[in-house]
Amino acid sequence: MINYCDNKAQIISLWAEVFGDSEEEVSFFIKNLKNGKCLAYFENDAMVSMLYLVDCCIEKKKGKYIYAACTSKKNEGMGLMTSLIEFASKLETDYLCLIPATDSLVDFYQKRGFTESAEISSLEFDEIEEIKEYLFEGYKLSNPKVMIYEVN
Repeated sequence: MINYCDNKAQIISLWAEVFGDSEEEVSFFIKNLKNGKCLAYFENDAMVSMLYLVDCCIEKKKGKYIYAACTSKKNEGMGLMTSLIEFASKLETDYLCLIPATDSLVDFYQKRGFTESAEISSLEFDEIEEIKEYLFEGYKLSNPKVMIYEVN
């Protein structure tokens, strides 16, 4: 089942498992993000995959930025992230976008419909500086770009 999640303990648990961030770091993000929501995949009431949808703007066009997309180790390869992306693509927005963490994820997202790209400098958020730092960190791409999934 896919639904929005505001259960801080579940978000912190999955985030820490996958990314290794501390409870303090994740709590800071959850507490201070003002224009975003966690979309999650649940199995038997347990969150097993999630992504944050954060309001963004590229060249004055509003969309949703995907951040902290992850799936629990035991549930990888089951298509859960694909399901979350498909669900998100049906929401009221013009596009979804993201910055893949690694070069190998570029292919993963291309296979799921992310075909356009934009310069990272064109991506804007209405968030405090510390949250913007979170949203722009963590990628290790050789040629960093924002990948875009056009919804409309």
